[in-house]
Amino acid sequence: MLLKTTHFGEIDIKDEDIIEFSKGIVGFEDIHRYGIIRNEDSDSPFSWIQAIEKPELAFAVIDPFAIKRDYDFILNDEYVKALEIEDPSQVNVFAIVVVPEDLKKISMNLKAPVIINTNNRKAAQVILDTDEYTVRHYIMDELQKQEV
Repeated sequence: MLLKTTHFGEIDIKDEDIIEFSKGIVGFEDIHRYGIIRNEDSDSPFSWIQAIEKPELAFAVIDPFAIKRDYDFILNDEYVKALEIEDPSQVNVFAIVVVPEDLKKISMNLKAPVIINTNNRKAAQVILDTDEYTVRHYIMDELQKQEV
């Protein structure tokens, strides 16, 4: 599917990279279909999800496990059923990234990850029922912890 976007220009999104959020993303509940734009650098943990219906709306996302190796949560049954997940191997997890002017303060939302069933491309932003994670985990701080 050819898509004209504000941030990436005209891009071709493959059907298998189109995902659907039945309830949208927090703050954008009326936008349901997004395309995953994978980073050309396969070593980079960053990707983007681009709204299909709204060319100006895109989110930078990251593989949270690449940054915080001990990131862990239990997906409750409500989401397992809604996304029709039968096996953990069919799940991709992304954290939405906030990129401020000061790149040292780039952060990711580990409290509300994006869960994608790669088999049926159903997706949800899940708000975790834990105080262990917040909406703002500084990526640089997490990377420095890995180096110690």
